[in-house]
Amino acid sequence: MNRARRRTNAAAATAVVLATAGGLLTVVAAPASAATSCASPVFKRQFFANTSFSGTAKKTDCDSTINENWGTGAPASGLPKDNFSVRWTVTRDFGSGGPFALSAATQDGIRVYLDGVRKVDLWKNVSTTVTKTVNVTVPSGKHTLRVDFVNWTGKANVKFAYTPRTSATVDKVKPLTPAGTSVKYDAATGKAKLTWAKNKEMDLAGYRVYRRLKGASFSGTPLATTTSTTYTDITLPKTVATYYYEVRAYDMAGNVSAGTADLPVTTADRTPPAAPTKLKAESSSDGVLLAWNMVADASSYRVYRATSSDGTYTRIAATGLNSYVDGSSADDTRYYYRVTAVDAAGNESARSATVSATRWDVTPPSAVTGLTATPTRYGFHLTWDANPTPDLSRYVVYAGELVGDDEEQACIVNEVAWLFADTTSYDYATVPDGEERCLFVDAVDDNGNSHYRQTRSPNIVTANELDTTPSVPTPEDSSVRLYHYADNGVIELNWNRVADATGYQIYRWNPDTRAYEKLAATANTSYSYTDTGAARGDTHYYWVTAQYADGTESAPGGETAVLRP
Repeated sequence: MNRARRRTNAAAATAVVLATAGGLLTVVAAPASAATSCASPVFKRQFFANTSFSGTAKKTDCDSTINENWGTGAPASGLPKDNFSVRWTVTRDFGSGGPFALSAATQDGIRVYLDGVRKVDLWKNVSTTVTKTVNVTVPSGKHTLRVDFVNWTGKANVKFAYTPRTSATVDKVKPLTPAGTSVKYDAATGKAKLTWAKNKEMDLAGYRVYRRLKGASFSGTPLATTTSTTYTDITLPKTVATYYYEVRAYDMAGNVSAGTADLPVTTADRTPPAAPTKLKAESSSDGVLLAWNMVADASSYRVYRATSSDGTYTRIAATGLNSYVDGSSADDTRYYYRVTAVDAAGNESARSATVSATRWDVTPPSAVTGLTATPTRYGFHLTWDANPTPDLSRYVVYAGELVGDDEEQACIVNEVAWLFADTTSYDYATVPDGEERCLFVDAVDDNGNSHYRQTRSPNIVTANELDTTPSVPTPEDSSVRLYHYADNGVIELNWNRVADATGYQIYRWNPDTRAYEKLAATANTSYSYTDTGAARGDTHYYWVTAQYADGTESAPGGETAVLRP
């Protein structure tokens, strides 16, 4: 009795490993493997190291197809090459069921069970592959297939398949009616989308979708045939009416299921009214005036505008009248217009023919405000407020002198600069010799409208220049005639050739020392000098003299140069 109990325990104790440590025998529990789960219709496969499928399987995995040829070798690691067995099992939904063929080919033995009932029995040790096909009828719903294979000696191979018999003379079983049907209607597009669950039949060929108008019968011809589980009907008439859908499944033998419950859809009115005709456009003081003929069934109209005839038309208005004034149109701009009619259901007509018109711009910009003139060592720094005119093109700076007596003076000016519309300051360069100046800034729009020229009311400001004139006067009888060019932070001096001169001396006024200080000397063949050290934002005074062989210099020629900041 004790020996029998020990044998039973030993056979069951597959999770125990014997190991030695330091000469002592210890017992170590092996980790238990997780149970193998295979998703239907994949088989669960188990390998046994015996021909009786007894004990714990040496290996368990998933197998989508039973088609093995192990020859004379072992089917898996840890198994013998003879006297082993393999079991496949699967439970799946056969849908409506029907006639099936169970096909087996093996060396050595195979047994096939359907719901525990043996259907194929080739159970003997053979030296060549044997085959057998059995026809069975599988009831509807879920059923379990089990395939047992055993190899006693020699070569091992096994093949098994279960396939529906699709001949119309054999298969008389209709597919199940599709389940989970639903329909969604999109009123905006007029489309209806049907969905349903996939049928479980292995011999399913597809689905047929039918549609009927309320009060009518389904046609013998389906609206659509598909292998998908969804269908979008884009052919619904665009008028208010109720339609019904149903779905039927059909198999490879031509058997057709019953139809699903009717799925109703009530369509929206998607028929648009006619497009407006005889659209006209003309300019007015308030904008562009549009008018068109009324359209039957129209409850409103939409006005679209573009900047070119073939450009993008953007909706700018909706109106219940057959006319509209586009007051948002910009002056002196040509616009292109089209109009549509909209019915009570929101259907919009095609667009009318295109017309165009231009709203002329005769309105000058508003006056420039906040003008200030700050005297500087280079002239004046002007600042002003940003002008709010939407189509402002530029600013024009005017500068001049005051003439007349104290009782009546006039500002005689010239244009001195054109500036971009995003500018609100300007450095006006002029020699600061203490004179009183008058200045103003004008605003000009894209059409050339000028606030100053059209209103004759400039924003004049007056200011006195600083006086930076050197205290040492420049002689008027010099043989040296001096010119200059000032830009980008440098001043270039140029002068004429003086006979007998052996070179030239260049001087610059230093207001701190109140003297002209020598900057450089040049040879008699050089008639220019570039002053890169002149400070920006200042007025610079220069002398140039001709130097002679005896060391004397001519009277200086003078020049004044202004560098803006």
